[in-house]
Amino acid sequence: MLAIEKQNRINEQIRVPQVRVIGADGTQYGVIATEQAMSLAREQDLDLVEVAPTEKPPVCRIMDFGKFKYSQKKKAHKQHSHHTKIKEIRVRPKTGDHDIETKVNQARGFLAHKDKVIISVVFRGRELAHIEEGHRVLKRVLELLDETGKPEAPPSQQGKRIVCTVVPK
Repeated sequence: MLAIEKQNRINEQIRVPQVRVIGADGTQYGVIATEQAMSLAREQDLDLVEVAPTEKPPVCRIMDFGKFKYSQKKKAHKQHSHHTKIKEIRVRPKTGDHDIETKVNQARGFLAHKDKVIISVVFRGRELAHIEEGHRVLKRVLELLDETGKPEAPPSQQGKRIVCTVVPK
């Protein structure tokens, strides 16, 4: 907010003898004395704002500086983008149905917030002998997440886990 005030000089802060003036409705007044431009702005209950200080002579516009600052702030806020984060949901081949539902609801929240979700089926000990059970659990999770997200790539096995990344639709 302070950068806007430093960037644009207003009213008495403009110290050059002559300026090119643009009216509030867009009309060109041409190059006139700064005092005359300020009196024009005061007659309309507006401010004289320097919009192009590097030009010869500097370009000033007659406008409501408070509204101008507000719109600049809104534009800056709108440009702020969401950085996608990567969240992880871990399940095991023996994870119960209700626990899977809970984890899927959590994943839906992440996807609604435009984050990526990694679904990992983790195997321990002798569970590696039943990899098809892990694939079944992962397939069920993907089916439940079908309306909010889609798999980025097919599931892949990485050591003692099966991993699949889901991105928001």
